[in-house]
Amino acid sequence: MRKEYMYRWLFFFIGIMVLGLGVALTVKGQRFGVGSWDVLHIGLYKNLGLSIGLWSIIMGIIIVIISSIGLRELPRVGTFMNMIFVGLFIDFFNWVIPNPTTFLIQLISFVLGLFLLAIGSGIYISANLGAGPRDSLMLLIVKKVKISIRVARTIMEVSVAVVGFLLGGPIGIGTVIMAFGIGPIMQVSLRYSKETLDHLITDKQLPNY
Repeated sequence: MRKEYMYRWLFFFIGIMVLGLGVALTVKGQRFGVGSWDVLHIGLYKNLGLSIGLWSIIMGIIIVIISSIGLRELPRVGTFMNMIFVGLFIDFFNWVIPNPTTFLIQLISFVLGLFLLAIGSGIYISANLGAGPRDSLMLLIVKKVKISIRVARTIMEVSVAVVGFLLGGPIGIGTVIMAFGIGPIMQVSLRYSKETLDHLITDKQLPNY
């Protein structure tokens, strides 16, 4: 049991760190637009101040309340830790990573950030220690509407992007790509991460791909 929880927490923290790095990289490449939630966070930042990461935390609190009511269950400790640490990682990496000055570097930053964001989400969800606020909302949609993670994520991303744009957040072709691209990548990452975690916990052999 101790070994299992050690691996689960390891996957959890690696996942949210990769997720935070991915978000920061897409913000650095915002010439192409940013992820739907970050359109909202940046729009709120432009209008009300604070920081992108802090708005991520504040919106997380609001979403946790909505998801808890909808799912009729109290959020797990991992949900709160995700909410806090993702916001902190976003601000940290946004501070550490220099602003790209060329078109090519911004493009690389955006594309890499998109993949890391989706992969990190799959990794930490596989730990099953409590989904983050936004993923809790996604799972609520999946449960209530009876649709796949891919479809639920896409609907959620598009809706949030529209609200963020109305608040003045940066939107572009990259936002559209992320709205439709994160779900499929995350679904693959989640499946592989679950299999890898199960292998580490039970010493089963991983399937051949």
